[in-house]
Amino acid sequence: MQKHLTFFHGGGSKEDYEADAKLVESLKVKLGSGYTVHYPLLDNDGTPDLGRRKQISEEISTSEDNIILLAHSLGASMLLACLSENKIRKKVAGIFLLATPFWNGKEDWVEAFKLRPNFAKQLDKKTPLFFYHCRDDEEVPFGHLTIYRHHLPWASFREISVGGHQFNNDLTIVANDIKSI
Repeated sequence: MQKHLTFFHGGGSKEDYEADAKLVESLKVKLGSGYTVHYPLLDNDGTPDLGRRKQISEEISTSEDNIILLAHSLGASMLLACLSENKIRKKVAGIFLLATPFWNGKEDWVEAFKLRPNFAKQLDKKTPLFFYHCRDDEEVPFGHLTIYRHHLPWASFREISVGGHQFNNDLTIVANDIKSI
């Protein structure tokens, strides 16, 4: 029986989508033929959050039950926001978040990306939740993983020594965790 996964890319441009396509290819190779990976392009719709919450919510609502959700960087933070702010009617088998920024600060542009103060209470603790972050990430500070660990102590956290923001385009550790659920 095929397992279905949807991967949400980071950034807000076609170039970011293309960069994350290498992560998707690594995942497909490591998971093998028992999985199908859907990789939608999330277009910047011009709203403050680039339309991510709405687009991600629509993708989830049209997916099959027991969907596995995976996202990178901005896509990961927006997936987490979407899951904590909306009633999800599909059964989610697992959530895998890579290099997830924890948005903070007082700048106007940051407000659209912030999680709500009670976000952790809105997540289903029975759904496996994994975070991955490379210590040498040049885009999202490694300390953001510690913030999530504080808010979501039931989640699993994977600290990776090297790989940068793009995990050296190798998602072996993520594929192994997906296979474990």
